[in-house]
Amino acid sequence: MPHSPFPIPSRPSGFTMIEMIVVVVMIGIIASVVAFSFTQSLSGARIQAASRDLVAALRYTRGQAIVKGEQKVLTLDLEHNTYEAPGKSSKELPKDMKLRLTTAQQELVSDTSGGIRFFPDGSSTGGNIAVVLGEREWWINVGWLTGEITLDETESKR
Repeated sequence: MPHSPFPIPSRPSGFTMIEMIVVVVMIGIIASVVAFSFTQSLSGARIQAASRDLVAALRYTRGQAIVKGEQKVLTLDLEHNTYEAPGKSSKELPKDMKLRLTTAQQELVSDTSGGIRFFPDGSSTGGNIAVVLGEREWWINVGWLTGEITLDETESKR
C-alpha cells in the first residue's frame, strides 16, 4: 500500500466535555426518576400499613363484642388523627395522614369524633373510614348487617 502524502488526522482518545455533560445530565435524570418512584412506593406502603392496622383494630373490636357478648365501639378522633379499640391504648396516624369517617348519626359524638359500634351477633352500625395521604386514599368499609370489614385503595374522591 502506498504511503499517503497527507497524514490522516487521528482523533485524540477520551471524551469531550459535551459528552461528559450529557452523561452527567442523563445520570441526574435517571436518579430523579428512581428517587420519585421510591418515594411514591414508600408513601404507598406507609398508608397501606396504617390502614391495615386500623382494619386489625376494627376486627379486634368486633371480636371482643362477640366474645364478651356486649356492644363494643372503636372510636376515632379526626382532629388528632387517632383511634382507640376497647381496652387498648390510643393509636395515632402519621402527621401527614388524615382520617375521614362516615357512620351512623347516633355514633357521631361531635364534628371531629365518632365511632363504629359492633354488636354481640357480629353486626355493626356500619360505615367507612378513609385514610388519606395526599392524593391516595384507602377506604375501610364496615358492613352493617354482617360487620364484615374490607379494605380498598381508591383514587381521591375530592
